[in-house]
Amino acid sequence: MRVLLSSGVGLAALLICGVASAQDFSAQRLSEEIRAISTDDFQGRKPGTEGEQKTLAWLQAQYEAMGMEPGGPNGQWLQAVELNRYTPVAGAAAASWGKDGTSTPLAAGQDITLRAVSNDGQADVQGAGVVFAGYGITAPERNWDDYGDVDVAGKVVVVLAGEPDGDLFNGPYTTNYQSAAFKADEAKRRGAVGVITVLKDAADSDGWRRQLRGADRVRTLTPGAADLEVTGSVNSDVAGALLTAGGLDLASLREAAGAGDFKARALDSVTLNLKASETIDTLTTHNLLAKITGSERPNETIVYSAHWDHIGVGGEHAGSEDNIFNGAWDNASGTVGVLEMARELKAAPQPERTIVFAHMTAEEMGLLGSYAYVADPVYPLETTVADINIDMLPLSPATRDVPIFGKGQNSLEDSLGALAEAEGRYVSDDGQPEQGFYYRSDHFPFARAGVPALMPWHGVDFVEGGKEAGWAAWRERFGRVYHKASDEWSADWDMTGAVQNLTLLYRLGLQLANSEEWPTWKPTSEFGAVRAASDDARR
Repeated sequence: MRVLLSSGVGLAALLICGVASAQDFSAQRLSEEIRAISTDDFQGRKPGTEGEQKTLAWLQAQYEAMGMEPGGPNGQWLQAVELNRYTPVAGAAAASWGKDGTSTPLAAGQDITLRAVSNDGQADVQGAGVVFAGYGITAPERNWDDYGDVDVAGKVVVVLAGEPDGDLFNGPYTTNYQSAAFKADEAKRRGAVGVITVLKDAADSDGWRRQLRGADRVRTLTPGAADLEVTGSVNSDVAGALLTAGGLDLASLREAAGAGDFKARALDSVTLNLKASETIDTLTTHNLLAKITGSERPNETIVYSAHWDHIGVGGEHAGSEDNIFNGAWDNASGTVGVLEMARELKAAPQPERTIVFAHMTAEEMGLLGSYAYVADPVYPLETTVADINIDMLPLSPATRDVPIFGKGQNSLEDSLGALAEAEGRYVSDDGQPEQGFYYRSDHFPFARAGVPALMPWHGVDFVEGGKEAGWAAWRERFGRVYHKASDEWSADWDMTGAVQNLTLLYRLGLQLANSEEWPTWKPTSEFGAVRAASDDARR
């Protein structure tokens, strides 16, 4: 593996050759282009609509005018993304558990929720053994393994929701291990046919009622997700009865599961019968990719990404006379940020590595365009140097801070920190652990696949007014416009913070593109082992 260059050396080299001063992001052009793709004519940029066609045509025209190369498959601009949408068949779900020849029914929608969100939409699990696997987490870098040596092949795994409390995991910032996607992948890898999650709330809690109400909703399968036969959830009362029948006690197991030395336990003689059926329809949408081919190492790639989509017209978010969700901030701003990044980098000397500008679809549906790219990458993930994601540019005056999602994950933050320090700024965490921001934008599928990824966020330490003014401004804007029809362009936007961040990300991208640096995951990151499996490709 090549030696990691220090951020200071990389910045000095750029300054000496004059590249770092080549960019000149225009606040006026940023504003005008955000306005252009967030008018009512773009109909909220929903995938699969005329709004998608107009958005992609507009982006392609911009890149063609720059003289940019198409970056998609086979020299095309677009990467087709097929999304399967699953809708439960009314009355098709059925569940029961058995022991010693007896059968106890579980009422679907009352005692248990079931989904067959897999390739064929049909689940039929009969007489499967049951294993309680604590939180369902295997985290070698934390010396944590809930499964131990228990064989779960052909069985249904029962897991607790979330992850253990404490600093061994990430304190107030959750890790990927808490996610249902990780637990499904781990269970599938071990041969399980299903995962049932024990929710934290009791049967009469608001959380359980929300889960039940959501059981019949349409769901879109995440590309590359584990193809389990069935997934579902139960409340504590049902889980307690099931575990008791297997000779175990839920309260004791909850305590043991958080202690650090728990190992999975089979439920003695208990079996589960689970059936579910879903109808499937397919939506075809598209990512758009442009590129600058590297001069020296064209097979090594830096990706700048942003999602072009928003939530369209009407639907569950509607509630006023204006039902067009223009998404000017979310994410016309990030879309234009990547476009303008391409414009400035195109004007710089040709980079040694290839730089790709990826406009992802269906982020608002669950990061699906990015997941689809990672499941079928145009450029090998093993030699993708980094993903730098832009989602909702800061609309603020100058800030001292550069918050990022997932602080402490990889060395990109150190490189960014050195660049920021040279300008009198500093890198911080996002300050909102309750939001789970790290898992909510298009950088995350790259991270999950082992590619070091960086997602900068909105500064709140204003040069004029400090954190008091910054937090007040952030909360007001987020509460007023996030996922609302009021997210519209305004001529009075202050783009200073946007230009600040784009300038740093430009310099970071060139530093990566003109070096032999391979950013690394930090020792406590859950994504380091995934990247390490492909180390030979980067030697």
